Amino acid sequence: MNKLWYTSPANEYMNGLPIGTGRLAAMVLGDPCEERIALNHEWLWRGVNRNREPAKSAHILPAVRKLLLEGNCREGTIKGNEAFGGPGGAHPEKLPNRVDPYQPAGDFRFKLNQGQVENYRRELNLDTAIVTISYEVNGNHIRREMLAHIEYDLLLLRISADKPIDAAFWLSRIEDAECFLFHHSRENALLLDGQFESGIGFRIEASVLGHNGQLKVTGVSMDFLQSTEIIFAINIGTSAKGQAPASECRDALLPATDWDDIKKTHIAAFKRFYGGLTLDVDAPDPEMPTDQRIQAIRDGASDSGLPLLYFNYGRYLLVASTATGELPPNLQGKWNEDLKPPWDCDYHHDINLQMNFWPAENGRLQYTTEALFQYIEKFVPHARKAARDVYGCDGVWFPIQTDVWGRSTPESYGYAVWIGAASWLAQHLWWHFEYGQDLQFLKTRAYPFFKEVAAFYESYLVEDSAGTLQIVPSQSPENKFVEANVNLVSLCVSSTMDITLAKDALTYALKSAQLLGVDAEKQALWKSMLQRIPEIKIGRFGQLQEWNEDFEEVELQHRHLSHLIGVFPGDSIDPDKTPELWHAAQISLERRLSAGGGHTGWSRSWVACMYARMGKAREAWEHLCHLIADFATDSLLDLHPPRIFQIDGNFGGTAAVLEMLFQSYHEELHFLPALPPVWHKGAVRGVRARGGYEVDFEWENFDLKQAKIRSIKNNVCTILHAGDKLTVFDESGTPVDCAADGHRLRLKVHSNKTYYLRKSG
Repeated sequence: MNKLWYTSPANEYMNGLPIGTGRLAAMVLGDPCEERIALNHEWLWRGVNRNREPAKSAHILPAVRKLLLEGNCREGTIKGNEAFGGPGGAHPEKLPNRVDPYQPAGDFRFKLNQGQVENYRRELNLDTAIVTISYEVNGNHIRREMLAHIEYDLLLLRISADKPIDAAFWLSRIEDAECFLFHHSRENALLLDGQFESGIGFRIEASVLGHNGQLKVTGVSMDFLQSTEIIFAINIGTSAKGQAPASECRDALLPATDWDDIKKTHIAAFKRFYGGLTLDVDAPDPEMPTDQRIQAIRDGASDSGLPLLYFNYGRYLLVASTATGELPPNLQGKWNEDLKPPWDCDYHHDINLQMNFWPAENGRLQYTTEALFQYIEKFVPHARKAARDVYGCDGVWFPIQTDVWGRSTPESYGYAVWIGAASWLAQHLWWHFEYGQDLQFLKTRAYPFFKEVAAFYESYLVEDSAGTLQIVPSQSPENKFVEANVNLVSLCVSSTMDITLAKDALTYALKSAQLLGVDAEKQALWKSMLQRIPEIKIGRFGQLQEWNEDFEEVELQHRHLSHLIGVFPGDSIDPDKTPELWHAAQISLERRLSAGGGHTGWSRSWVACMYARMGKAREAWEHLCHLIADFATDSLLDLHPPRIFQIDGNFGGTAAVLEMLFQSYHEELHFLPALPPVWHKGAVRGVRARGGYEVDFEWENFDLKQAKIRSIKNNVCTILHAGDKLTVFDESGTPVDCAADGHRLRLKVHSNKTYYLRKSG
């Protein structure tokens, strides 16, 4: 369940095998004769627009609000977009946006002088994070191994052969009229320097770590004659942070040349990130190439083990795109080959970036969130300026789409008039505290950001004649309703998503202040605001309304499930606390799907997560399987129609598996809430829960067999749907007193102690 493997090379980029350290990334295509290893650096964005500023438009806000509050959504939408929408997107004048596109660094290429290839195998081992390509030529066994070494922060390649071979190596980059390239070399290295016109510079450096046979350097290439081993280290530098690209490359510590030692340290470093959680299920692992397995389920076959491989792959991808990184994964993680990638390979803040981190906290990849938090913090200074310039507000305003330069500017007419991005990003800082219970993190990093987000709402919400605090302008990304009569996203008053996000943001701030014992006056203000924000409504079909009025949707099948954010990934809509809204949300989801919704990879993974959260095991499993069958490349990378690699669906699918097996909303532990109907037996070790718990558990015949809970603090642990079904013991085997409250079982736990749960009787 931990290998992707094939009997042929990748026939296109997105069928390659990805590796990465977080800072560096590569896609290995595996051609046995002329290999292309496509290279990326997380900071390699053109940089042409890295100093952009928003237009000062706050003075127009009252006029836009007046139109929308009067119910004139058409004119309010048009005027709102003219004022706050930015130059790109659906702008009538077809202006380009100013988001910098993420760029490929170039390709490391080599050609082997060999004959007919036999017994070819291409493999990515998720336990070792090593890509291996092996084959035979006239009895000569040739093996390539490629890895991304987290400790050294380098890409490393070894080619070995039983008999001597000849090989030529060089660096190249796709033709780009706006990028000056200079090829050169040293005695033991190939170098490619690049400079974007009006942008940043970069360097690729491919250094020979070890070899035998004869080496000839020709200036732009290296030729090896009669070699049985060749080892390269690849590094990339950029000027994105003000240093020379060559300086970043020089800072690297090169490893020793013994390949076995390199692999040993690499695997150890990788497992420190990846190895904390394991999932084992009683499912077949057929000896069949991965592409053939995917095709088989497309043709109607069942394969209960393939989603487990998809799950492990998602965890691997998150480590590979964050481990040493200062930036979170973008729309394609850290892997892109195009000069003009779809949506600029940017950061979208209305689902896609957040989805990348859905499996982080509970999936024991909490370390990966550091890249996200650094990204958020980098934006704060300019987001303060943007809040004032664009809306005349305090606090911070984050855009719906952006790049790495920390510039909060609206860039997408028809989509950009939305104020919920900062609140949704704040959710991840709150999660980090919920799972880790680190008060120092809450005090120094999370709460300061929560206060910034709350400050924006304090000055943005507008009181209506009834004393209700309305959110206006508001939208439900990226949807529209008939009454607005516009061919773009409709603006309104207090959409369901914006209501949910505003309440969440104020709740994070309020709870944090209470825990830290600070800001009593702010606490009172936030409590008052929470009581005056509108309630979510139920519409004429029994559905959860998406907008403040029960508008008719233009696209009932819309890919976004924005109004259901309170079900997942949020927790404000709950089966016990808000049963009517919970039921209405299910109707909304069913209506959307019956009309053809879930028609992108990330959207389908969101659907799987929704059904898992709702406890609907069969539906969650079906949508997870469709995610793989309908929206995955041969190398299991997620797809957006028509055929665009977009990584968020991988992470959403990984999160769906976790949601099916274990949930911990409101710090209540729920075992097997939506257990896949084909996984009758299995075990999870190392899953994390809100409240500061680490949990192991096993199930058999679709029922919990036993579990182990460790808490990092003294607490009262609540287990859902347990009642008198479970008996609890401490580390010495002594029964622990528990209190049954309906289907809830409660017990006192102490920090750093382990408690064992077994089926009663």
